[in-house]
Amino acid sequence: MQIAVTGSGYLATVISACLADLGNSVVCRDGDGERILELAQGSLPFYEKNLDEIIRRNVRAGRLHYSSDSDPHDASAQVVFFADDANTYLVEFALRVAANVASDAIFVICTPVPVGTAARLERHLREAGFQQAIVSHPLSLTDGCAVEDFNWPDRLLLGTSSPEAVNALKMIYRPLVMRGIPVIVTNFETAELVREAATAFVATKISFINELASLCEHVNADAVDLALALGLDKRIAPRCLQPGVGLGGTFVEADMDSLASLASGKGVGLKILSAARDVHRSQTNRLVQKIITALDSLREKRLGFLGLAFKPHTSSVAGSSSVALARELASRGAFVHAYDPVAMQAAERELSDNVLFCESAYAAAENSDALVVGTGWPEFRALDFTRLKRMVRRPLVIDTKNLLDAERLRGMGFQYLGVGRG
Repeated sequence: MQIAVTGSGYLATVISACLADLGNSVVCRDGDGERILELAQGSLPFYEKNLDEIIRRNVRAGRLHYSSDSDPHDASAQVVFFADDANTYLVEFALRVAANVASDAIFVICTPVPVGTAARLERHLREAGFQQAIVSHPLSLTDGCAVEDFNWPDRLLLGTSSPEAVNALKMIYRPLVMRGIPVIVTNFETAELVREAATAFVATKISFINELASLCEHVNADAVDLALALGLDKRIAPRCLQPGVGLGGTFVEADMDSLASLASGKGVGLKILSAARDVHRSQTNRLVQKIITALDSLREKRLGFLGLAFKPHTSSVAGSSSVALARELASRGAFVHAYDPVAMQAAERELSDNVLFCESAYAAAENSDALVVGTGWPEFRALDFTRLKRMVRRPLVIDTKNLLDAERLRGMGFQYLGVGRG
């Protein structure tokens, strides 16, 4: 089965590589010839754990190809995955593709789209005389573990009325289906709504534990132990129940904006979503106030800032609460000296000249009045804190991710402040 994937951004790059890794023959197409050439050579414009090796392996095996042909797709493509990061020209582009491929080809929409997009596309295709089947197929890929998410999904969600399309996708995903991954078949609108609803639910979950973390600080409770105990309740589960800065990622704000807009347009009030978003947005200010309280003032204080990516194992700073925190601290007069293992280049485009970027965690920490952990990179746990204690002006650690061993650091003479921890 010949598979074509449109786009050369984050989604298309991950999907094309992982589909090929399942044993499929995949062509990733995009009009940006320079970008496509870089991908074919294994040069990624972003960091995603293990993805570069998967691309190299499948290019060598002849399963993964890249093309910048002027035609959207050739007639041999039996299944076309639309996987651009933005949906701006999805319908127009799909009409162009429909004119090039067979009438029994299958169009799979992975691009994040508002509810109603697949039905609108189907209507336009039928009005133009095209008969391709459409599947709404949102994927839950998290930056930093996208490959793992693709290979071990919680479910495969297919929004379509075509049994043939369902069978074709089950064949494409056969290794996952044989492993017992559930396949949910529903209509267009339900599949499209699942993506936005899932994002909103995770944001609500994180906002809930962050509010409880604030309460913990007033009653001498430990939010980390609280989250663990709650997460082990089978009704709740531990994932995304860690206190700290809020939910980030490439499509998070767009998903929640789209869901809120849909509800507003239908006259439905989503009070829980609104409350969760308020808590999410206020989290940066809570952390700033915590740092101000510890330092008395931010004016001309030097802060060593560790981590700028929105989560570990990715170079993405989209929706990064770490970047938002660094920006706010700098705007209030602090000298922010920042380091991230892979996200420095992306962060430089987001932060003002008030932030100095350093070549290592130790360079960022030197002569600092406080060390702020912004992203939970595992390598920060392995830092030589004996060395750091000699380098800093004041042994104060503000751990926004509750990443570090609080008791060990306090035993070494550090003042340790986590989120929701005494």
